[in-house]
Amino acid sequence: MALKSVFLVTLVVDDYDRAKTYYCDVLGFECLEDSHQPDGKRWVVVSPCKGTGAALLLAVAANDKQTAVIGKQTGGRVGFFLETDDFLSDYARLKAAGVAFREAPRSEPYGTVAVFADLYGNLWDLIEPQPEK
Repeated sequence: MALKSVFLVTLVVDDYDRAKTYYCDVLGFECLEDSHQPDGKRWVVVSPCKGTGAALLLAVAANDKQTAVIGKQTGGRVGFFLETDDFLSDYARLKAAGVAFREAPRSEPYGTVAVFADLYGNLWDLIEPQPEK
């Protein structure tokens, strides 16, 4: 048996519904699952594209230590990378939806990219990779 892929990444949030609304209604992710757990928690999984790549498990902070890292899980570095095949269209749609871009789009050897902050301040790259040659 071989390891297959990273399929979920936990993102600590302050409220399930607030986070789900942002990722689904603002960023356009799909909610793959939202189920209640016996301990009062919920299993909320969102993804930009059903069935491909990793999804986010939205997990409400359970204590002060977890609350303190909301929006800072990667220490101020870009920690999440959102791939697109139509950068200009997605950039315009996200900007119109109120997404806080930290910079203008730029061209890099690996593709077109712009950094944005999510609802909590986590940094994301919106990237359209350069076509393979």
